[in-house]
Amino acid sequence: MVKGKTIVLTGASSGIGFEVLKLLSAEKTNTILAVSRHAEEKLASFAENVTAFNCDVSSREGVDAVFEKADQVFGGRKTDIFYANAGFPYYEEFNYTNWERILKIFETNTISPIYTYAKYLHHLDGREGHLAYTVSAIGQMAMPGYALYSATKFALHGFQQAIRLEKPNSLKLTCLYPVATDTNFFKVASPFKFEKPFPVQKPETVARKMVAALGREKKFVSPSPLFALSKVLMGVAPPVRTFYWKLEQEKLKRFKEEIKKFRDDEK
Repeated sequence: MVKGKTIVLTGASSGIGFEVLKLLSAEKTNTILAVSRHAEEKLASFAENVTAFNCDVSSREGVDAVFEKADQVFGGRKTDIFYANAGFPYYEEFNYTNWERILKIFETNTISPIYTYAKYLHHLDGREGHLAYTVSAIGQMAMPGYALYSATKFALHGFQQAIRLEKPNSLKLTCLYPVATDTNFFKVASPFKFEKPFPVQKPETVARKMVAALGREKKFVSPSPLFALSKVLMGVAPPVRTFYWKLEQEKLKRFKEEIKKFRDDEK
């Protein structure tokens, strides 16, 4: 159980973050700063122990603002748990030259949580704290259609590996590795409809396991037993992974055909 904690949660107004917020705020002894770009509109009067804060954490200024707001909300007390959950995907064929588009996804998914780690260390100043990341199963196995998203999550996975070797013992680190989750993730990823990767989990399941892991201070959370099993199976029988990738490549192929058809119809 997570009780009596001061908590910052980014990406709090939708998806996994929203489900985590519901569980954490149900324990009235917790005090939560819920952060997203539209938190104040979506989470107005959500719960007495939740303060909604509109902020884009994809910049240094945004992350700094979150820490400043937390200091106000928590009355100068330290932040016990900082859950850097904000992130977004692209589903596409990566075949374009657009520096700004590439930078945008890395700023949110990778640079922001990395910078948050350093900010949180300075905030704690030797006191005990707990940092959490949503990494993603795709940070351990890349997927067609998600080249940039996979790259951001692989980078975050590598970062968490490294900081475990150098972080102070006073800082706990929990990393979540969900498979595809049935949220607005898929609406954000592309303006065109596409087939979801297999398997797909419910956000409530992911959130429940993540909150339990925070309470037990677990290092890693893999909410899908099927993913854990598949990693072992693909390790001993690589053709299984090749077959799985082939199925996902076919989905991307159909997606590209639908886009081409749509554009041809517009001409």
